[in-house]
Amino acid sequence: MVAHGPVSLDDLGAAARESSRVLARSSSSQRDDALRVAADLLESQVEQILAVNAGDVATAEADGATPTVLDRLRLDGNRVAAMAAGLRTVAGLADPLGRVVAGWVRPNGLRVSQVRVPLGVVGIIYENRPNVTSDAFGLCLKAGNAVLLRGSSSALATNGVIVGLLKEGVTKAGLPAGSVGFLAEASHESAVAFMRATGTIDCLVPRGGPALIAAVREHATVPYVIDGDGNCHVFVDASADLAMAESIVVNAKTQRPGVCNAMETLLVHRSIAPTFLPRVATALEGVELRGDETTCALVPGAVAATEADWATEYLAPVLAVRVVDDLDGALDHIARYGSGHSEAIVTSDVAAADRFTAEVDAAAVLVNASTRFVDGEELGLGAEIGISTQKLHARGPMGLEALTSVRWVVRGDGQVRR
Repeated sequence: MVAHGPVSLDDLGAAARESSRVLARSSSSQRDDALRVAADLLESQVEQILAVNAGDVATAEADGATPTVLDRLRLDGNRVAAMAAGLRTVAGLADPLGRVVAGWVRPNGLRVSQVRVPLGVVGIIYENRPNVTSDAFGLCLKAGNAVLLRGSSSALATNGVIVGLLKEGVTKAGLPAGSVGFLAEASHESAVAFMRATGTIDCLVPRGGPALIAAVREHATVPYVIDGDGNCHVFVDASADLAMAESIVVNAKTQRPGVCNAMETLLVHRSIAPTFLPRVATALEGVELRGDETTCALVPGAVAATEADWATEYLAPVLAVRVVDDLDGALDHIARYGSGHSEAIVTSDVAAADRFTAEVDAAAVLVNASTRFVDGEELGLGAEIGISTQKLHARGPMGLEALTSVRWVVRGDGQVRR
């Protein structure tokens, strides 16, 4: 197994910067080979990965980690296999580099084009999830970027083993080991230094909870993309098919409640609330409902919601429920409390659907579908490095193109400006 290499951020950054120049001129087939070899290594060393991960999980458990944190930290054979499969999937995606985004010819004969190029060095700072280590590596490498990884203390040993295997895959494909760097230091000071690595990191992507996002906003001096909170809403309109609405609501809340695209607030049109709310409350077995006054009157098991409940990303089997007078009421609620992630409407009224998609300020808007579909793979991107809730330079699920920039290429025949 290849050693982790340099340990200081300065040394890691220098190696990544140098490697990024090699990656920018590498062939797509060479990068794909590195991903496939790394996938094979993950599968061949699954027992070692799981043994180290079991130690990280045991330590986190002893430290009082929540079930959600433990679930994100824990690996098993299926999850490692999924990590390997993810690398192979990314290897099979079309290469974004060199793609001409737009082009035209000026009256003076200059041929102008915009061409996709790598960002350079992408920094990923993340919590708990060891699968992010391989996912981020795969996407960054495919897009021609070197990647610097800084995980949490809870997954330090697991991430170290995984990065060692990824480095081995890279070097076996003839690419520099510095293409993937791992900061094996989990102090607050190291995190702040990572966020301030100006001149080294071209784009920072944080993957974690509100505390991490707040820290990035406070400390980062490098450009960053916020993979923010998912306070996602589903609005059940007056014209909704109630069977469809029930299925979507149950899926959006319970299919995997601990992820950012799970529904956290249900909004129901007042005209159907007496029929729909008791029905969906029964279907949401095991989910704690925190509702407004109307909801509590219609669903005896619901508890009164506080103001904070409307703005909370629970990541747990808890759901805020509010009855609104109409579409305007739903839009106003989302505008006040939404986090800009994913919003859904269930309706058979085309005009209502069109207005909802036009007016909701969110990275993703769904009509008659679960918020759980807001995912790079589910939307056909093959994979994603995160879901951006900001508006520059990427928004929504971030696939390969979001890990590239564009370069203006101008070709002439001796033209000079007069």
